[in-house]
Amino acid sequence: MVYPLGFAENSIQLVPDGTLVLHVLIILVMVYVLNATLFKPINSILAAREKRTRGRLTEAQEILKSVSEKLVEYERALRAARTEAYAFTEHERGGELQERQKKLDEMRAKLAAAVASEKEAIQNQAAAARATLEADARGIAVEIGSRVLSRPLTNADSN
Repeated sequence: MVYPLGFAENSIQLVPDGTLVLHVLIILVMVYVLNATLFKPINSILAAREKRTRGRLTEAQEILKSVSEKLVEYERALRAARTEAYAFTEHERGGELQERQKKLDEMRAKLAAAVASEKEAIQNQAAAARATLEADARGIAVEIGSRVLSRPLTNADSN
């Protein structure tokens, strides 16, 4: 019995016949059916999952980048604020030092004036004391001279 398209039961065929076309056709139909029913949905699920994973990874990288940029900006602003604070402090300190120096100069001037007036007062007191001592000394000298000479002295004798 002869089978159409080479369907032979117990024989090994080395020459391709019509079954080869049938097998290729069945494989192509099976690939089409598997693609439509199994591979495309799985591939779309895997693609969506990959997209979500990469999307989240990209989102996380963007967040980290944003955080690092904000940290750099914060540090820059902090340095600027510190610099401004140091400059303000130095300015205030300089103003206070000038005020202090001005007060010290005023006090030194007052002290110099007080010392000068006290020196003048002491010189006046010394001059008055000298004049008093000189007058007392002349009076004592006249008295001593009159006792030694046992007579009163006159102004002509005391010079």
